[in-house]
Amino acid sequence: MDNVTRLQYLEAMGIAVWLPRVAVDQLQVPDAKVKLTDNWESLQAEVSRCKRCDLCETRKSTVSGAGNINAEWLIVGEAPGLSEDQQGLPFVGKTGLLLTEMLRAINLAREDVFITNVLKCRPPDNREPKSHEVETCKTYLLREHALLKPKIILALGHVAAQALLNTQEPLVELRGKVHALNDTPLVVVYHPAYLLRSLLGKRKAWEDLKFAMQTVKNCKG
Repeated sequence: MDNVTRLQYLEAMGIAVWLPRVAVDQLQVPDAKVKLTDNWESLQAEVSRCKRCDLCETRKSTVSGAGNINAEWLIVGEAPGLSEDQQGLPFVGKTGLLLTEMLRAINLAREDVFITNVLKCRPPDNREPKSHEVETCKTYLLREHALLKPKIILALGHVAAQALLNTQEPLVELRGKVHALNDTPLVVVYHPAYLLRSLLGKRKAWEDLKFAMQTVKNCKG
């Protein structure tokens, strides 16, 4: 058994392995795994020059996660939109303003959380991400999660929820439950973009946010 495979088995069993830094750097860890010497600077640098899929040909800029790197809350959306592509920041424009208000409703500021997307590049015409794009880009999201170590993940919309949970269940079946990603509690809520189109969804979104707050309290409790 080679060293990389051995380390993966040990990691899956929860066994920590300490290696000299030189030995770690020489390991060729597959892209699907979080790098053993990862940090925010190297992750953002990789995202900025990423050409893993065709979206690199149509984007204006990549959009890495942004916010408090010591945050308890990890907020995950679908993909950058036009405003995000132009500014290189997640959740700006009308959708971003509504997300800010949603957070404020549960006594959180944007400076208190870390906000990111499943995709780091905007799909043309804001179309829904394709499955191979999600799988290709998901590695970056998992690395953000591993670096942040949040107490809760808030998945905004069905694309983020399905990507994080590896499921095809519809949003209606995923809401109102505590899921988990690598032992981190995960709660699914409506995407702000949907709420801008549906006034009826806002009451349900408030219920989701209260459920998320209670989930965090239970974890601390």
